[in-house]
Amino acid sequence: MRILLLHPNYHSGGAEIAGNWPPAWVAYLVGTLKANGYTDVRFIDAMTDDLSEEQLRAELRAEKPDVIGATAITPAIYKAERALQIAKEEHPDAVTVLGGIHATFMYKQVLAEAPWVDVVIRGEGEQILLDLVRAIDSGEFKKNPENVKGIAYADGGNIVATAAAPPIENLDILSPDWGILDWNKYIYIPLNTRLAVPNFARGCPFTCSFCSQWKFWRTYRVRSPIKVVDEIEVLVKEYGVGFFILADEEPTIHRKKFVALCEELVARKLPVMWGINTRVTDILRDEALLPLYRKAGLIHVSLGTEAAAQLKLDLFNKETTVAQNKRAIELLRKHGIVSEAQFIVGLENETRQTLEETYQMARDWGCDMANWSMYTPWPFSDLFQEMGDKVEVFDFEKYNFVTPIMKPDAMTRVELLDRVMHNYRRFYMRKMFLEYPFIRDREKRRYMMGCMKAYLKSSFERKFYDLGRVGYWGPQSKKVDFGFDETRTITEAQSADLQAAPKGRKKKKDEKPEAVRAC
Repeated sequence: MRILLLHPNYHSGGAEIAGNWPPAWVAYLVGTLKANGYTDVRFIDAMTDDLSEEQLRAELRAEKPDVIGATAITPAIYKAERALQIAKEEHPDAVTVLGGIHATFMYKQVLAEAPWVDVVIRGEGEQILLDLVRAIDSGEFKKNPENVKGIAYADGGNIVATAAAPPIENLDILSPDWGILDWNKYIYIPLNTRLAVPNFARGCPFTCSFCSQWKFWRTYRVRSPIKVVDEIEVLVKEYGVGFFILADEEPTIHRKKFVALCEELVARKLPVMWGINTRVTDILRDEALLPLYRKAGLIHVSLGTEAAAQLKLDLFNKETTVAQNKRAIELLRKHGIVSEAQFIVGLENETRQTLEETYQMARDWGCDMANWSMYTPWPFSDLFQEMGDKVEVFDFEKYNFVTPIMKPDAMTRVELLDRVMHNYRRFYMRKMFLEYPFIRDREKRRYMMGCMKAYLKSSFERKFYDLGRVGYWGPQSKKVDFGFDETRTITEAQSADLQAAPKGRKKKKDEKPEAVRAC
């Protein structure tokens, strides 16, 4: 049984400005396959190698796979579908498989618009893919595909979704095969070192209305801190990784295990730095532990501050206040940890004034970095449903946090982009000349100057925020074309499914989610 996995060639000018991100999904899938006897696995990273369709076709033609699998987040879905179409043309007898969060919730639309996709994996992929490969290998899949849990497929004119597969209760059974990746390609520009994205926990007990991760993972589970550090040690010593980012939505939720992770990193004295995304409230909770976190190598914390106006925080169900945001950033700076404030902008009530408020707030808070992300209404999120006909763009390739999907009532999309770029220019010019070079902490100063290098590199190459492709040159731009494909829509059947999808429970004021209370 020969298996080929591929990562679609999608670029947006967002997070990739910091370097090439290793597709961790393939390491976890391949590790599970190999542990169960399926060792003939090949991987093509079309994104990092920036393969054209003809180059991808040539790579595929050289293979003889029985199963061809790809994954895709929402903005990469069309590229993934096209990659599998090329794969099917080259290997018509192979079973083509698509997984990931978008296909999980939008499987009806995916199977309708990409009939060359034989199977969609719905949910957490390791066990489902293994079960599917076993069924294909034994011939059972052709006879009784409905026996494989957690998949969807077309049966004539009907689309069949089998019973949901349970989440993997014990994540410690996962043993990723990091050797499947060519580590020379995955460089984190700020530190000029190899980059990894290991997994500490899966799921999230919070139900932010703009997010869908809690729907995808379904339950919150944490790995053994010892096993995670074992994995990090392998990445550092065998693959030369010098920086990692935990892939979790919020790795600090389980305080006890996160502390154990940091203590183990300190004990092993691994020469590696790392970063996380987390909630403001966890930083406030862990004020006394921040010295430990920094000693363990934690250098960069990206905070979901989300909005300058409390109105937006309430809309997003963030359960935080503006004052808490400021205090969390003060604590991080005090302990030598880079603080990055995340602002979601571009909803219908956005104005020049509210965008100016986010800039002034970033200045007032004193955060080391600031990121203005365009609101992206995931089609399977609660907020997408609540916004109704205010969502006008269904070209999912542009759902990438850098393209203004929503049109504010008081602004055009071009004005929104221009004001966001204005914030970036002012914020980072000031940092570059007045702050970064004078940071006393040598390690933090080197890191911040490296971040500035990555930002400037992407800006000069016109890749930042996809500015080159849309034709933005500043306020003087005469024509900015976001290139929306207006023929893209959501099918009626898919819309009905989304309406019936799980919804986040409305919480009472000051109420904590059950999992957080337990921790």
